[in-house]
Amino acid sequence: MPGIYIHIPFCRRKCHYCNFFSLASLKYKERFLDALKEEIFLRKNYLDRTPIESIYLGGGTPSILQISEIEAILNGFRKYFNLAENMEITLEANPDDLDPDILREYRNLGINRLSIGVQSFFDDDLQYLNRIHSGQRAEESVLQAKEAGFSNISLDFIYGIPTLSAKKWQKNLEKGFSLEVPHISAYSLTVEPKTALDLLIRKKELPGPAEEQIVEHFRILLRMMKEQEFEHYEISNFCKKGSYSRHNIMYWNGTSYLGLGPSAHSYNGTSRQWNISNLVHYIDQINRNDMFFESEELTPLQQYNEYVMVSLRTMWGCDLNTIDERFGKEVAAHFSRLADRYLTSGQMIEKTGIYYLTDEGKLFADGIAADLFLEP
Repeated sequence: MPGIYIHIPFCRRKCHYCNFFSLASLKYKERFLDALKEEIFLRKNYLDRTPIESIYLGGGTPSILQISEIEAILNGFRKYFNLAENMEITLEANPDDLDPDILREYRNLGINRLSIGVQSFFDDDLQYLNRIHSGQRAEESVLQAKEAGFSNISLDFIYGIPTLSAKKWQKNLEKGFSLEVPHISAYSLTVEPKTALDLLIRKKELPGPAEEQIVEHFRILLRMMKEQEFEHYEISNFCKKGSYSRHNIMYWNGTSYLGLGPSAHSYNGTSRQWNISNLVHYIDQINRNDMFFESEELTPLQQYNEYVMVSLRTMWGCDLNTIDERFGKEVAAHFSRLADRYLTSGQMIEKTGIYYLTDEGKLFADGIAADLFLEP
């Protein structure tokens, strides 16, 4: 079943590394919420009234919104969409936004999953990233969420931070395990062009991440997750058995989804749409009932490349039979021929026609996938 993503484009402060569309100002919040309400109505038929299994409020910082504002968004979906009874509703939250009263209110709204942006439990790492919260506050927020009745909690970490030693990275993971959450996401620090971090590194005001450190941290991550019996179900995502993020699974298995809000993407299996990455233009276009997104029909070549890219990132692998059925025998032969080199190098394994990346291959997932693409 499909899902819905809502991009809330506001933050209290921009993190140095962030290249997602967001604004460190609430100036246009009321106008945005009105436009979002209208977009919910305008896009009500995009998913053909199929029951919605997942709603994910991301950003930006969704937890910056008032309880009444989040309630109005969710009520819009209840009014115009067909929602599954046991759907998963996830809210991304910063630790500094959470307290016992707010957490209870979230529960009352039907939010049943939290993704908490811890990033690190060490203050010097958080300062490097320009995060607002402290390591202590991050731990407190998780404990408070559990006390409020949340059991489906995910922690977000970043590794490869120059201030984060291997020993500290292990302690971050150990602390995460001790909090007994069922899901952990861990992302390598990436210096994206035109971010504050990119500028600060080029001006030599901050050190940049080192490839050797990133690789070391990734190996530690894989080892410790295995020791704690977390399933590595996608390159950056780990969970206790069965505790997958339904929203993540939706992206990686090619399920249709609707994205709402500025810069949000939508996908229906054969085409992709993306909203304007400008808040004022997004608001104005919706108010004028004018086109506020762009779209493209995906060619068979693009669909093949996308299938290879996303399937190889998962524990379920890339199925040669699926390639054969969807794209033909010649394309399947192309994949098999190019994949042989990675079987030989030990970066991939194959079982009953399904190809998986090994731990060594996961270090080079994007490059391996790109090498298996079809060229125009």
